[in-house]
Amino acid sequence: MLKALIFDFDGLILDTETPDYITWKNIYREAGFELPISDWGSIIGGQGISSFDPAELLSRLSQGRLDSESLRLRQRSECHSAIAGESILPGVLEMIHAAKEANLKLAIASSSPHSWVDTHAKRLGIFDHFDAVICADDVGVGRTKPNPDLFLLALNQLQVKKEAAVVFEDSPNGVKAAKQAGIFVVAVPNSVTSLLVIEDANLILSSLSELPISELMNKVQ
Repeated sequence: MLKALIFDFDGLILDTETPDYITWKNIYREAGFELPISDWGSIIGGQGISSFDPAELLSRLSQGRLDSESLRLRQRSECHSAIAGESILPGVLEMIHAAKEANLKLAIASSSPHSWVDTHAKRLGIFDHFDAVICADDVGVGRTKPNPDLFLLALNQLQVKKEAAVVFEDSPNGVKAAKQAGIFVVAVPNSVTSLLVIEDANLILSSLSELPISELMNKVQ
């Protein structure tokens, strides 16, 4: 019986990933280079087993003409300005409210730090809906997605078994992490992660608004 829903944050609740990618893509093109989507895809949703650094790569491509730290600072500033205007993604609020009505427990499990997730969740007015918020700060260094640690900790804090939970994810790294944790996973790719290959998800949707919670309960059971 379904008892809990676990949400990714970046790209699933708030589309931070499209501004993040587009900002880097524009910086690369301004310098005369292209940002490989395959390399970028390796760090979307978590950097647990990837060492890809877009700033370091562009610095090398420019033969040191562009400083990696300056690139990082510029991208962060431009990206954060874009994200400040982003609103919650379609279907998320409806799923949260339906889950509350069904007495399901709710958690966020994110590879981002609390300083990021908590701030934006509060800005969106959804922070208090969640029984647990699990972030990169709560697991060991290098243990974010695609490692299962965030989801295992969420199960522990919610006090539910893996068979009684569903994970909502948008990225290949997130789906891999959920599957490693043994949890039913629904993939909801955004405009960037839809360009990547997502394998092994139990369901793939274009939006959370496609899936009424009653239908989700039937699929899980």
